[in-house]
Amino acid sequence: MTRAGFAAVIGAPNAGKSTLVNRLVGSKVSIVTQKAQTTRFPVRGIAIVGESQLVLVDTPGVFRPRRRLDRAMVRAAWSGARGADVVVHLVDAEAELEAGRSAAARLAAEDAQRIVEGLKAAGRTAILALNKVDRVRRDQLLGVAEKLYSSGTYSEVFMISASDGSGVDDLARRLAALMPEGPWLYPADQAADLPARLLAAEITREKIYLRVHDELPYAAGVETTAFEERPDGSVRIEQTIFVERQGQRAILIGKGGQTLKWIGQAARKEIAEALGRPAHVFLTVKVREGWADSRETFRDLGLDFDA
Repeated sequence: MTRAGFAAVIGAPNAGKSTLVNRLVGSKVSIVTQKAQTTRFPVRGIAIVGESQLVLVDTPGVFRPRRRLDRAMVRAAWSGARGADVVVHLVDAEAELEAGRSAAARLAAEDAQRIVEGLKAAGRTAILALNKVDRVRRDQLLGVAEKLYSSGTYSEVFMISASDGSGVDDLARRLAALMPEGPWLYPADQAADLPARLLAAEITREKIYLRVHDELPYAAGVETTAFEERPDGSVRIEQTIFVERQGQRAILIGKGGQTLKWIGQAARKEIAEALGRPAHVFLTVKVREGWADSRETFRDLGLDFDA
């Protein structure tokens, strides 16, 4: 008997949600960078485990929102969790231990607690997945697990490392067993439910943050403005990178255009691999103040502007 259903992965920014989804799926479907809060809308990765098909919803991080875009992202995260058959709460075990010594870790721990409270308010139980266990001593890890489990929010606990795969197979098998019986929702060879134009934009956005993560905050967006199938089987992709200030545009272009050239080459290579055919990528950088708060940006990201 086949099984199929939705598993939502929720957690604080930078808990490793995208890395876990990519690990479970076996291919790259979600943006992974050093930056916290880079997943802006739920991305569905599709994994096959035995006779079960897992549709994995990689949600934006749940955190204290400050802007309209932040609020929409948090709403999208909870929306993804509400519609899922199973919820996995991914917690950075290292951050839990470092909360008293690091401001970033303290924020991560506070965000994790905010999710616990949100799950309680929604009457949902979740699977607790303690991530980054390869960086924590086992005796310390057990203390973290015990503290979180005592909240009464979790049905069970898994200790994993999304980066090296430790414990991930056990989690995958458990998720597969929890999926409802029924036919698969997607073809067996499909790895993601994401339009090609959007996937291309996400790949380019990842390369931006990988290249200029120290200089550029989150004030950059990518829009695929043209996606043309060519007679030779390749695809021509035109993309606009939006930033909020002229100084950010200069950072992205770089001396002699070298930074933008690197971003374009890296994006083209990965887009071609994702699409399974040659890709020609052309990038333009434009300054648009307040782009992140425009109705068009919300529409392109599949987020609710008016809520």
